Amino acid sequence: MESHALTELLEAHRSGSVSTEEVLHKLRSTATYEETGDFATVDLHRQIRCGFPEVIFGQGKTGEQIAAIVRTLKRHKLGVLATRVPAEVAVDLLQEFPEGHYHPLGRTFRIVPEADPGPKLGRVVVVTAGTSDLPVAEEARVTAEAWNCEVTLVCDVGVAGIHRLFGKLDRLTGADVLVVVAGMEGALPSVIGGLVDCPVIAVPTSIGYGAHFQGLAALLGMLNSCSSNVVVCNIDAGFNGGHVAGLIARRAGQARAGARMISREEGFDGRSS
Repeated sequence: MESHALTELLEAHRSGSVSTEEVLHKLRSTATYEETGDFATVDLHRQIRCGFPEVIFGQGKTGEQIAAIVRTLKRHKLGVLATRVPAEVAVDLLQEFPEGHYHPLGRTFRIVPEADPGPKLGRVVVVTAGTSDLPVAEEARVTAEAWNCEVTLVCDVGVAGIHRLFGKLDRLTGADVLVVVAGMEGALPSVIGGLVDCPVIAVPTSIGYGAHFQGLAALLGMLNSCSSNVVVCNIDAGFNGGHVAGLIARRAGQARAGARMISREEGFDGRSS
C-alpha cells in the first residue's frame, strides 16, 4: 500500500465511511513484500516506514533481474530509482520502460512515480572538488531529486584553486544541507564546513594517486575534520550522501511550510479580531 493510499484509508475511517474492521482487514490483507522470481524479495512498505521506496542497487545484478524488480515496483505504483546501472543494461531498460530516465555519468535509472509528489521540499547543494568526482556527485544529485528536493550542483571548486569556491559561496547560501564530494586528500568538506551554517555530508571518492589507497586517504581525512558540522559517508557512496541529504532537507522544508501555515492562520485571526 502506498503512503497516500494509507492516508486516504485513515481519513475515510476518521470520517466514518470506513469501519475499524474494514481498516484492519485492509491492513492485514496488504502485502508488505513481494517475491520476485527466485532472486529478490521486494520491500513494498519501505515508503510507509521510511518515506522512500526501496532503491535497486544495480551492481552485480543482471539486466533481467533489475527489470523484474522495476516491474514489481511499478505494479505497486511506487517510484523507481536504480543505482550503479551499466550503460548496456540501461539500453534494455529504456526499451521496456521508455518513461524512464538514465543518467550515464551517475549510472542511475529513474522512473518518476505516478502520484504527484507536490512542491519541492528543502534545498540541497551538491559540491565537487574536481571534475573526476562528478560520477559520485551525480548519483547524489539524482537521489536527492528523487526524494523531491530542490538540488543545485556546484562543480570543480577544490582546494588547489580555493578562490573558485569563494566565487561561488552565494550558491551555497540558504541550503538546508550540503553534499561535498572529494577525492585526493579529501580536504574540501572541512573548508566548506567552516564557511556555512548547515550540515555538510562529506563523500570521499576513489580518485587519486598511489598513496590515496582507493579513497581511504580521503575517508580518513574527512573523518578527522576540524569542522564540527561535517559527517562522512562511505567511499564513492553518492547514493547514501544524497539520501541522507534528502531526509534532512525534506524535514527542513516541511518545518518551513508548517511555520508559514501557522503564520498565515495567525495573520487571518488577527485581521478578523
